[in-house]
Amino acid sequence: MFTGIITGIGHISAVTPLGDTATHGKRLTLTCPTGYLDDVGLGDSIALNGACMTVTTLDATQQQFTIDISAESLDKTAGLDQPGPVNLEKALRAHDRLGGHIVSGHVDGMGHVTYFAEIGESWQLRVMAPPALAKYLAYKGSITVNGVSLTVNQIQDRAEGCEMSINLIPHTVQNTALGSLKVGSSVNLEIDLIARYVERMLSVDAGDLKNDFSIGKQR
Repeated sequence: MFTGIITGIGHISAVTPLGDTATHGKRLTLTCPTGYLDDVGLGDSIALNGACMTVTTLDATQQQFTIDISAESLDKTAGLDQPGPVNLEKALRAHDRLGGHIVSGHVDGMGHVTYFAEIGESWQLRVMAPPALAKYLAYKGSITVNGVSLTVNQIQDRAEGCEMSINLIPHTVQNTALGSLKVGSSVNLEIDLIARYVERMLSVDAGDLKNDFSIGKQR
């Protein structure tokens, strides 16, 4: 689990194919800020642009680690198939502050930037989400964009999807990789976990669930 509070900006320095066909994934080598890997071990989870990945090799002296990403994950995410900056977040520990919102690190869909410009002291970011995610987006609701926990300030349903408007303070632009976005950029989106469960509860009739197990049932 994660919080959507970015703890460092990494850089994909190398992308190595794990096979010769499109069904093979890739191995990513990432370079991190100095000291970032001091408390990281093999097998730990780190979110890259909001996608939960597993550390497969580690070289703390060189501030580098690698992850293996499947072809399926590459197809369902943005920004992990080529060298460039990425947002990093280590997995949530039980005693950590929950500064953003509950984030699973599972990308629900890809959106694209329709507007990104400085307005006054902040920045306005507009992202077009795919139609399938529209029902999960709400005014003042939470959304994760490339791993960053953000608040939706406005939504506009359109034929091609749902356009959401988000305000970014200078600190967020300076301390995440969101500052490198431009119109047309693809971004990873994860909807609010609570919205996911609410939608499931409202869409399924309890009478339709055929199951031998009941809450509180003794055997």
